[in-house]
Amino acid sequence: MISCTQFIPAYSEGFKYLEKRGGKKEVYDFWAYLSDHYLKDSLQKQAVEKGLRGCFDYWEKALNEEAADFTMTLDEDEGIFEIAMHHCPSRGMLNELTYMETYEDYCEHCEALYDRVLKPLGMRFKMDLSEVEQAKCVATVKKENMRRD
Repeated sequence: MISCTQFIPAYSEGFKYLEKRGGKKEVYDFWAYLSDHYLKDSLQKQAVEKGLRGCFDYWEKALNEEAADFTMTLDEDEGIFEIAMHHCPSRGMLNELTYMETYEDYCEHCEALYDRVLKPLGMRFKMDLSEVEQAKCVATVKKENMRRD
């Protein structure tokens, strides 16, 4: 059985094809479709049941399955959950490929997929992609409208 990371170059090529065919909107429409159809029974379910703790549980499992190098922090009192990706296996693979050009905005799919699921639940998913060339990023999930007493 091959791992999900073996599909990363194909995803990158698929995103490039969609953008060439219909522009950036076509790519975002595809990501919206994926979010709507494949995250409802996993991330959305856990976030509904356990809030930020559910998000933590979801990514703890997913990132360990991908063999990512990451640190997660959760502060439920402050309403914030953060993933510091020290080395993303997907982006790391893409950065090392010499036989193809990576889809420039590949890493934007994370925010597009996850914010779409979490926003209706009162949480926002934001990415700092300033270090993607080193296969690093920071994802932050914040509860909106936290009361400060």
